[in-house]
Amino acid sequence: MRRYLVLMSAFFMLFLAGLSGIASAHESQPGLLEVRQLNTNRYEVIWRAPIYYGKPHPATLQLPEEWQIVGEPTARQLSDSALHRRVVEVPGGSINGSIIRLPGLEATITDVFVRISRLDGSETSQVVRPTLPFVELRGERPWYESSREYLLLGLHHILMGIDHLLFVLGLLIIVSGRSMLIKTITAFTVAHSITLAIATLGYATVPGPPLNAAIALSILFLGPEIVRVWRGQTSFTIRHPWVVAFGFGLLHGFGFASGLSTVGMPTSEIPLALLMFNIGVELGQLVFVVLILQLYRSLKVLEFRWPHWMEFAPGYTIGSLGAYWTIQRTLMMFAIN
Repeated sequence: MRRYLVLMSAFFMLFLAGLSGIASAHESQPGLLEVRQLNTNRYEVIWRAPIYYGKPHPATLQLPEEWQIVGEPTARQLSDSALHRRVVEVPGGSINGSIIRLPGLEATITDVFVRISRLDGSETSQVVRPTLPFVELRGERPWYESSREYLLLGLHHILMGIDHLLFVLGLLIIVSGRSMLIKTITAFTVAHSITLAIATLGYATVPGPPLNAAIALSILFLGPEIVRVWRGQTSFTIRHPWVVAFGFGLLHGFGFASGLSTVGMPTSEIPLALLMFNIGVELGQLVFVVLILQLYRSLKVLEFRWPHWMEFAPGYTIGSLGAYWTIQRTLMMFAIN
């Protein structure tokens, strides 16, 4: 079983690697659009555009024509995003029904989280997706609409997180036996759920650049272990993969939290957002694992034969990608260009 799983995983892993290219850590990070009411007719609009493939984000902010800009707009470049701020005056004072467009968003994989804060203390949120690059501002929404958006945000975050998926793939290659597979995946799930909650609730934070480098290092770590499996050798990781999955799962949980903590959730929505975002992450991970196992079974039924050299591919490719990302993100951490 392990031999077929290794070969099949190599195929799927190489496919993912081709899609990811030289992906950095911020490609799928959501953007944030904040609209804060300052007085009866004035609002502060802040557009945080994440860095996209190492370049300024292609989406631009297009406000309704009837909104009048007051004063000079400002822009500030941060390490992971560009922050654009402006103050507008809205005739009549109500923004409900107004449409904000984000031209250029359709050419990306970036969701944009919209947060609206009003003088009466109420806060609402919405999500803009690349398929519909605009948002119609609304008042209070039913809880199930917010739940759906947070769930989809979590699902999108894990499915676009190639580094996280490659780590899970590496675990699948190392693990043998159904019971150990369930134990390992459960350990990884429990671990990243713990740190996702801790980071989202504000009890602990990890700076983005060192975190991204450490996540890449966890992928590099699995490369030699996969080679040991191919050679018939053993190690602590191969004998107890669930322990390693739990340890690195704590690390990956902080990475998942970056997709939720950066969107500035309304305080009243934090418990709901945390629950539904985590469910979305777990669903995405489950879909990935099931797809891998089904591909394995399909190839086994079809008695598909791979070239012998393909047995080398999983360990060396995962290890090489892990090494590349570790070096890339370490250089980014020290701002070496």
